[in-house]
Amino acid sequence: MKHILVINGGQHFAHSGGKFNKTLLDIDKTLFTPENGFELKYTDINEPYDAAAEVDKFVWADVVLYHTPIWWFSMPYQLKAYFDIVFTAGHRKGIYYSDGRKSDQPDLNYGTGGMMQGKQYMLSTTWNAPETAFTLPGEFFQEKSVDEGVMFGFHRMNAFVGMSPLESIHFHDMEKNVTEQKIAAYTSRYKQHIQTQLVDCMETVSACR
Repeated sequence: MKHILVINGGQHFAHSGGKFNKTLLDIDKTLFTPENGFELKYTDINEPYDAAAEVDKFVWADVVLYHTPIWWFSMPYQLKAYFDIVFTAGHRKGIYYSDGRKSDQPDLNYGTGGMMQGKQYMLSTTWNAPETAFTLPGEFFQEKSVDEGVMFGFHRMNAFVGMSPLESIHFHDMEKNVTEQKIAAYTSRYKQHIQTQLVDCMETVSACR
């Protein structure tokens, strides 16, 4: 039975209701079932949580799914606070031991003190920005992908604690040009992505790569 932890970072604030992130979590609940070989736990950052209990969830999990909107080119502030609080609480309790450096070689091995080796994570993001803002010459993100650019630090955070990435999935143009057809297409695409990344490989191997 593979253990799945979902972190729903769709913070409720101003005009942002986190509806699509909640939709992704609802899909997770239908896919990650005991019948499919999974046990699921989840956290919604809009609800109260206990830091020690959240640390235990990360230690328990084989795969962590992060769902987050992008606000001002970063994660929502409550999700950032969640990581600051929970990962700090996880110091020497299963998330990380140190920054990896030793006093005899202080310039080497930074970021190698994580305690979550063997675990994987997957990132999904939602954007107002269209996909072309990342891909076309002269457009805003200078032809850098989401994972190489805005979310590079997020991926390094997960590497710091020892986790390795599954393929990310990103949903664009979710405000100005969002339509019911686009939501339906994105929902279908997410289901297929999860099927490929996690459900299908459970049938053939003990761990997804």
